Amino acid sequence: MSEMNNPFDISTSEKPVLSSGLNVITILTIIGSVVSLLSSVWTFISAKKSYESLRATMESGSLDNAPKWVRGMLTPEMLETTRKMLENKFPLLIVGVLGSLLCLYGALEMRKFKKQGYMLWLVGEILPMIVLFLLIGSNAFAGWSLISLLFPIIFIILYTLYKKELLF
Repeated sequence: MSEMNNPFDISTSEKPVLSSGLNVITILTIIGSVVSLLSSVWTFISAKKSYESLRATMESGSLDNAPKWVRGMLTPEMLETTRKMLENKFPLLIVGVLGSLLCLYGALEMRKFKKQGYMLWLVGEILPMIVLFLLIGSNAFAGWSLISLLFPIIFIILYTLYKKELLF
């Protein structure tokens, strides 16, 4: 009978092998972290233009001709949320960049089977959401923005399931 490699057995001199599941989610996290980093910078750069564009659209009356679902999305609450994002664009940039870097570093550490990577990633995932809620309010997660919570929840569940593979 052939001997199977056990990724949890560190008594052998062989290097442990990353499971396919942990491999996939860490790669997706690395990609997502880079996208999030770029998104944070872009949001910072375009905050004023986004607010002014939304305000001009709402004040112009051109929404009267738009489909009902578009008018439902462009509400005074959305304008207020965009204004708060403009006012807090620098703290949101700092927290967004920090969160992205923590997620990236955490994923790289988990690829080395380090348990601290999980905690670093988790802080990087949750901290920006808490700060966004504190600075912007609950409207930051209203309507279609709720989708932004879907991926973190899925990844928290997946990483928690794979956490047992982290050895060090």
